[in-house]
Amino acid sequence: MRPETEAELADIILNADDPLRIHGGGTRSDQTMTGTALDTRALSGITLYEPGALTLVAKAGTPLTEINATLAEQGQRLAFEPMDHRVVLGTQGEPTIGGVAAANVSGPRRIQVGACRDFMIGVQYVDGSGQLVKNGGRVMKNVTGYDLVKLMAGSWGTLGVMTEVSMKVLAIPQAEATLVRHGHTPQDAVQSMTAALGSPYDVSGAAHFNGRTQIRIEGLAGSVEYRAGQLQASELAGFERVDGEVSAMLWTEVRDVTPFAQTTGALWRVSVKPSDGVGITAALQRAEVAHDVIYDWGGGLLWVLVHAKSEVRSDGAAQVLRNAVNAVGGHATLVRRGTGMSQDVPVFHPEAPGVAALGTALRARHDPRGILNPGLMG
Repeated sequence: MRPETEAELADIILNADDPLRIHGGGTRSDQTMTGTALDTRALSGITLYEPGALTLVAKAGTPLTEINATLAEQGQRLAFEPMDHRVVLGTQGEPTIGGVAAANVSGPRRIQVGACRDFMIGVQYVDGSGQLVKNGGRVMKNVTGYDLVKLMAGSWGTLGVMTEVSMKVLAIPQAEATLVRHGHTPQDAVQSMTAALGSPYDVSGAAHFNGRTQIRIEGLAGSVEYRAGQLQASELAGFERVDGEVSAMLWTEVRDVTPFAQTTGALWRVSVKPSDGVGITAALQRAEVAHDVIYDWGGGLLWVLVHAKSEVRSDGAAQVLRNAVNAVGGHATLVRRGTGMSQDVPVFHPEAPGVAALGTALRARHDPRGILNPGLMG
């Protein structure tokens, strides 16, 4: 089913007898998902763009490439830096703005500017009863109804099917530079990243992988020059500087988890406090789980690749990893199943009883028949 209007979408949901599997651009997939495919790609197009007001409104099925190209013509961008899942998942399709919003996809720059949800100023969606809901607005001056906008971000289509998203956009900086050092241990890297993020020099990226630690600075050319120099003279002594396209390439690799492309092991996205990230990987080492890790967000976001030979009990090391996360607080989300991995391992981290009860109540309110992506989030 591929509705072309909100009215068609509402009618489909209202009259659905079976569960619906919400299908956007097709860049992410999970074999445990069931139900009739509901394709939102025909709900496409930019409906409002006001560069002077830093505001863009687009239908949910609008390709991200179209949005990025339109913004770039005016020297603007989606500052939260959404990743392209096709790189690491080996999928086809085309990322859409609705999929980005529904999954709250946020890249390395989140540590400076915030997540996708922080840039959403309005949303329209059809809930599980076939009702069209409009919340928030189309301009940044709007101050009403933010709660539902934030609620829909990261709801993964379980509360409603998005039809339109209003976004705040920002200008592309004049310059960017990345300070790089090779040979760091993860402990050394976290120490350097923490020092840089705690400095007054407005860092917009801090990541580490395979011995390479990288710190990004963006802004006016003179400001970047000054801040990079100050960091190299203090917190980041011994770091080398790269600029322009070379710098951008380093962050595209981190954003899209490129080092883990074309691998077969289970891939996890782990969110913890930056100070706890190294402890998570230490727990995997103690359990003799062979793995690689990309540290982003200063060590607070871990992309963990569990090697195929370590997929003990066919769970992709889920028990070891989630027990370690539970000990410090956070969550571990399964992004890609490893070869032969059990379909019984849930995608999302098991919720605490109170949080689970709240989620169940929200889904019952927005989708009383339980037909939208059932079972995906509990």
